[in-house]
Amino acid sequence: MNDVILARAIHVLGVVIWIGGVAFVTLIILPAIRRRELGDDQLGAFQSVEHRFVRYARSTVLVVGLTGFYMCWRLDLWDRFHQASFWWMHAMVGVWLTFMLLLFALEPLILHRRFAELARRKPEYAFTILHRAHLILLALSAATILGAVAGSQGWSIF
Repeated sequence: MNDVILARAIHVLGVVIWIGGVAFVTLIILPAIRRRELGDDQLGAFQSVEHRFVRYARSTVLVVGLTGFYMCWRLDLWDRFHQASFWWMHAMVGVWLTFMLLLFALEPLILHRRFAELARRKPEYAFTILHRAHLILLALSAATILGAVAGSQGWSIF
């Protein structure tokens, strides 16, 4: 059972780094960029931060997915996905899949280029949309974390 304890510890550490980074970008970096506190080149400031953070985000999202899958397999938790009281398991998978899709497919293949084009033409609009999208992702992530912690301790809304 020590393997499950280690997997859970790594899983939680990954979530803290990943969602903590999302919170930092959403609540600190994007507002500073929008107010031009990091210089007049908003796109350059964002790309500089994004370039550094995306490596950590991708690696921690992968680690969280692998450890989550491992714990489900090792503890045979698959039946939880058939019970409404474990809604937070679905939420964790949903948030994880959303970020996997964004970080590994949409952002590098589509969003990076399109956002840069929009930011050059309409910077205020582009960063408003980006900030709102981050706020939504952060809110969904925070609700999932709250539900997962409470649910894993036996609390249920059902």
